[in-house]
Amino acid sequence: MKKKLVAMTLVLAMAGTTLAGCGGSKSSDSKDGPTLSAEDADKDLDYTYGEDETFHSDEAVKYSMMYSDHENYPYNEDWLLWKAIEEKTNVTFDLTIVARTDYNDKVSASVNSGSAPYIIPKTYDSTAYEDSGQIVPISDWVQYMPNYQKCVKDWGMEDDLQQILASNGKYYRLPGMWETTAGGYSLAIRKDVFEAAGVDLSNESSWTWDDFYEALKKVKEYTKADYVWSDGFGFGSTMNIAATVYNVTGGYSNDGGDWGLKDGTKFDFDKGEFYFADTTDEYKEYLTMFHKMYEDGLIDPETFTQDTTQAQAKFFRGDSYVLNMNYQIYSDIQNGKMQVDGAELYFLTPPAGSAGQLKVSSAAGRLENGIMITQNALDELGEEGFIKMLRFIDWLWYSDEGQTLCLWGVEGETYTKDDDGNIVLNSDIYYNGINPGAEKQLNVDYGFGNGVFAYGGSKELQYSKFSDGEKEWNERVNASKEDIQLKPPILADEMQKEEMNLVKTPLMDYVNTAALEFITGKRDLDKDWDAYVKDCENKGSQKYVDEANEIYQDTKDLLKIIKISSNQRKEIWQRKAVGFFLEQKNMEINLEDVWLH
Repeated sequence: MKKKLVAMTLVLAMAGTTLAGCGGSKSSDSKDGPTLSAEDADKDLDYTYGEDETFHSDEAVKYSMMYSDHENYPYNEDWLLWKAIEEKTNVTFDLTIVARTDYNDKVSASVNSGSAPYIIPKTYDSTAYEDSGQIVPISDWVQYMPNYQKCVKDWGMEDDLQQILASNGKYYRLPGMWETTAGGYSLAIRKDVFEAAGVDLSNESSWTWDDFYEALKKVKEYTKADYVWSDGFGFGSTMNIAATVYNVTGGYSNDGGDWGLKDGTKFDFDKGEFYFADTTDEYKEYLTMFHKMYEDGLIDPETFTQDTTQAQAKFFRGDSYVLNMNYQIYSDIQNGKMQVDGAELYFLTPPAGSAGQLKVSSAAGRLENGIMITQNALDELGEEGFIKMLRFIDWLWYSDEGQTLCLWGVEGETYTKDDDGNIVLNSDIYYNGINPGAEKQLNVDYGFGNGVFAYGGSKELQYSKFSDGEKEWNERVNASKEDIQLKPPILADEMQKEEMNLVKTPLMDYVNTAALEFITGKRDLDKDWDAYVKDCENKGSQKYVDEANEIYQDTKDLLKIIKISSNQRKEIWQRKAVGFFLEQKNMEINLEDVWLH
């Protein structure tokens, strides 16, 4: 028995060593995370914080931050935004200002060099930095962020947060979080032309893509135009919208984006396993629908090669009658950009497919871009100072007060409230389709409604920035569509990612190319389909899925990580490490006995 206990002590020690070295990451695994309890972290504070309480530092403090400078509302040091944040919190920023178009490259360069500022907002994906040792695994620290925790709990965000987990069961960015799904891309149409062609729009919320096809045919017959629909984004955005409701993946883009193409996998919730979606009958049906539109002259042949500006120009001057866009673009084009007298626009709810009437949303559900925190912040501020900064971030980006400030500005200066407590933007200020023609703009002249700060929030706050038209559209969507079920993430470690990417990259390039060839008729969907499926198999589609399922089975317990304590998290990893060691040594020991005793 003594020998057995000694052996187990060695095993546990080795397990601890394994955990410390897992992934080769300085920040994620060589450090144990916070050491201060919530009680200790609240002793002798020089600042106020709390759920629904304004953060304010007794002493002035400055935090370094990357800033994505948008060309439509360029940085201005005199914005009211900066003054309002400082007056509320006694915090200012040391900004590294980078043009929006160069932002991702500059972030990558600064993180990889170890010189990045403390706060990196506007981060859509932290994957490339998770093993760098330069980014803090922020899930280890969110217990110090009461407003963030309140959002997670009250809005039931646990499943959404699983979408950003790394292979170690942690996540590395604080995402923007929406209480409810809304917005997104859809199709704007020339309502006047569609109705003149005899299309009944009264039931468009129940349309399928086949119904939309029939509507396009009527418009073509009526207008005698060469084409009805000339789309932007390389048609990728539209393909992604349709892919959601056909339960496949898709989305070619001529600008290098994948528009949701991802890895071609979907998850069968009944079987509890992944499968390759882009060789299924549903995928063939999806391609057949677009091919039919192309073959019948409904889609402009230049759709797949032109840029969005060219597509918009055709729509503005009346050469086409359908265009993909989000509602903000839709609002803007109604503000004097249409060049056709009497043009009346209508924003469709996304049509349904074989998977039903589903809401079209991102793969991350209600999550938005978010914030990475660098190891520099923790190293230079120390644990107490780091927690203080997190609590400032918690207020600014996750409290209702902070989110309202970032979006609407200062009550009495940029907005008022009506008798029902609703926000009313000053009439001389324009924003997001509200007060068209106003002499000032909320983001340009004041810095509010700024994409670096203003994202995520309650349904009430989200709807406050909608024009009447956008509210009506979202109500149509919510009344007629169902939320999609988010597939579990594939928690691959670095080596597994590399192995899978060796398969995924050429495979999905092939799928991408083949999709366009099927749509445009270069390949025959009947004659060439079986060969396409075989080619996908030869390029590793089944191997890829098998690897995904193996990883899922090995890590599915970790998907509960958001709901458990840090001690429980460590225990799961220790169990995994111990189990692996025993397996290698062919040691048959009851792990439950080990952990209970």
